[in-house]
Amino acid sequence: MSPGGGRSATAAKYGNSDFVVVANRLPVDQERLPDGTTAWKRSPGGLVTALEPLLRRRRGAWVGWAGIVDEDTDHDDEPIVQEDLELRPVRLSAADVAEYYEGFSNATLWPLYHDVIVKPMYHREWWDRYVDVNRRFAEATSRAAAKGATVWVQDYQLQLVPKMLRELRPDLIIGFFLHIPFPPVELFMQMPWRTEIVEGLLGADLVGFHLAGGAQNFLFLARRLIGANTSRGAVGVRSRYGEVELDSRVVRVGAFPISIDSAALDQAARHRDIKRRARELRAELGNPRKVLLGVDRLDYTKGIDVRLKAFSELLAEGRAKRDDTVLVQLATPSRERVDSYQQLRNDIERQVGHINGEYGEVGHPVVHYLHRPVPRDELIAFFVAADVMLVTPLRDGMNLVAKEYVACRSDLGGALVLSEFTGAAAELRQAYLVNPHDLEGVKDSIEAALNQSDEEGRRRMRSLRRQVLAHDVDRWARSFLDALAESRPGDAD
Repeated sequence: MSPGGGRSATAAKYGNSDFVVVANRLPVDQERLPDGTTAWKRSPGGLVTALEPLLRRRRGAWVGWAGIVDEDTDHDDEPIVQEDLELRPVRLSAADVAEYYEGFSNATLWPLYHDVIVKPMYHREWWDRYVDVNRRFAEATSRAAAKGATVWVQDYQLQLVPKMLRELRPDLIIGFFLHIPFPPVELFMQMPWRTEIVEGLLGADLVGFHLAGGAQNFLFLARRLIGANTSRGAVGVRSRYGEVELDSRVVRVGAFPISIDSAALDQAARHRDIKRRARELRAELGNPRKVLLGVDRLDYTKGIDVRLKAFSELLAEGRAKRDDTVLVQLATPSRERVDSYQQLRNDIERQVGHINGEYGEVGHPVVHYLHRPVPRDELIAFFVAADVMLVTPLRDGMNLVAKEYVACRSDLGGALVLSEFTGAAAELRQAYLVNPHDLEGVKDSIEAALNQSDEEGRRRMRSLRRQVLAHDVDRWARSFLDALAESRPGDAD
């Protein structure tokens, strides 16, 4: 790839793409090979699956970071075309990654938006870097977008992009979706740059959240921080949008719960190779009567320690049998250079060792712990094999693992223990809903799930599958984009 020209906000020209997705990462990762060359590796994901057909149909482009450090951030890479999809890489330096991504995005915004489970850190140099990187994303997007194009900005790392892009390109139709929880007002008010964040988001024509509560919080902040007139009625799910009145336009605010490619997972889980592998997994685990499963990024919000503590106490009390019940915890490595994540890994592995030392036998641990990514087909086989799925975050925007488990259970087997503090809990009401801060309640629900009758299990899973299969990721994307199209009637000049 050869470098493109330098940046100039004033000299921005129209691009060729009628639909542009802007996210922290591209849907592909750039890898440096041993010989010094680079290669592109496709990164599968629900967002890519949902938006790829639209991107191809509408001369689409995706703006994002390629995943490798590049100190020459004053120039852009030329666009890359892969299978009719235009990729627009934004370069990030080591300092960008440290301060914009690991710093402000994941040591300030992430803990603040997740109920301050870990104390957020506020550093002005991190904020300055966040502003700078957001500006570069906005400029790259401006160069990619055709006149009057639709732009969809994704997630907490890019909350300033809508306003910056609006200033560069007022002709664009701009949507923003937040994939993590939006915090209560009293927590958000801790942010030293709270007004700038709200103003940044209000550059969009439509601001989307998973839950109506997040939308309501944002409307309140728009009134309080910038004195805007806003609607005061209840926001619905995919309906009854809130509105923020600005000087020259109206911003819509809505709730759009994200989902998964449930039909593809359902089909994959029915394949004989997956079913055979699920049987093999149970055999490798010693053919226990019950298999409990946790699947998470290794993150302090996920409540991995909660389920381990609950399982340990159930074993100690004889409510789960050590000779016929096992827990499998799959923990994908995450943000390993951040101190709080390093400490979490140490704590979890110490907890696993203690439980196995107390209740396991030589060659037969009661907790099987994997700290590595698991291939997609292997993960589906784990979902098919597991009798009880444990999803116990202290706070989560949605949690797609819960929906993935349900989509894989065409046999109507299994049970889902689900935290009340996930977005998914609002939809998956037939799960065993738990307060992860109430350890006794978590233990009771795990015990109930382990001992449910076949009839009760089928009744619950049938209802859960009806919800997950009907409300898939394609419906999520279409509902958001339809609302976005309606938010800007006519052509903007």
